Amino acid sequence: MTSDYISSLGLTSYGTQTTAAADSSLGQDDFLNLMLAQLKNQDPTDPVTNEDFVAQLAQFSTVSGIEGLSASFAELSQTLSQNQTLQAASLVGNSVLVPARSIALEEGQSVTGAVNLSSSAGGVTLNVYGPGGDLVRSEGLGTLAAGLQEFSWDGLLDDGTPAPAGSYEIEIVAETDGASESLQPMLDGQVQSVTMDNNGGGLLLNVLGVGSVSFADVYRIG
Repeated sequence: MTSDYISSLGLTSYGTQTTAAADSSLGQDDFLNLMLAQLKNQDPTDPVTNEDFVAQLAQFSTVSGIEGLSASFAELSQTLSQNQTLQAASLVGNSVLVPARSIALEEGQSVTGAVNLSSSAGGVTLNVYGPGGDLVRSEGLGTLAAGLQEFSWDGLLDDGTPAPAGSYEIEIVAETDGASESLQPMLDGQVQSVTMDNNGGGLLLNVLGVGSVSFADVYRIG
């Protein structure tokens, strides 16, 4: 390694230096070799002081510790990922509550869900829009208190007939101080399968009627 490279590490170079390796990273073996070379080639009339030697040992310990931590964190990350996969796989067949506005409905099927309110809301209304974007059902839910509040749609249109199969959008609107606020609905659905996101997004749940949902977004199980 060059003397400039050694100096950048806080070490003193003595004697003839070897050619720098193509890999400029410094591992604990490299660090130890540098320290031994320094001791071997130091000027007998001006040896390394105890303070300098202790400081270099501290640097060596830091390098060793960082490498150990990196290996430990990599192993921990892999273990957590495996545990999460096993946990998510056990959800197949169970019902989960997830953030969603659209649901694929079969004729005669009902929809259940919930909305999480940070404070009470008045004049709350459940609106359902059909495949063409038209409002097909509107139902008043009254005033809802803060917290998780359940709602349901019986799958019927405003005229009382069953909604045909298709994709429907669920909207929850609250009237507060004369202004309308759209709230984030969450819908219940059965987990069909679990997959791993190839783009590093973690585990994905295939929820019946809802589609692909991140495992991290599951609000409630069962």
